[in-house]
Amino acid sequence: MAYDVTKTEQEWALELNPQEFSVLRMAGTERAWTGELLDEKRDGVYRCRACSAELFRSDAKFDSHCGWPSFYTPLAGDAVELVEDRSHGMVRTEVRCARCGSHLGHVFDDAPQTPTGDRFCMNSVSLTFEPTA
Repeated sequence: MAYDVTKTEQEWALELNPQEFSVLRMAGTERAWTGELLDEKRDGVYRCRACSAELFRSDAKFDSHCGWPSFYTPLAGDAVELVEDRSHGMVRTEVRCARCGSHLGHVFDDAPQTPTGDRFCMNSVSLTFEPTA
C-alpha cells in the first residue's frame, strides 16, 4: 500500500526513540501493564506517534483488562489498515496507521461488552494523547 507519509527506516530511526522504533516500525510489542496511556481517562484524541494522524477518540476507549489501551472502533473506518499477521505461530489481525503504515497493535473480536464486539489492543508507545480543551 502507498502511504501519504513515507520515510526510509533510517529517517524513522532518527525521529523515534528506540522503543518507539521497535514497536512502530518493527512491529514490536511493549510489555503489558507498562504503557503510559493505559489508565488515561480524560476526553480527547489518540494520534499516531509517528505521523500524528487521528486514530481513536476517548469515547471508544474501554478497560479490557488486557494490559494495553483498548478501543472498540477507530475514529474513522479508513484511519487504520488491517493486515493479516501470521507471526509467532498465530493468525492475528495487525492494526497499522493508514497514513504512514506504522504498527499500532492488533484487533480481536473478543469484546462482546462493546458496541462493535471488537478490541483494538494498542501499544501506548505507538500513540500520543491530545486532551479535549
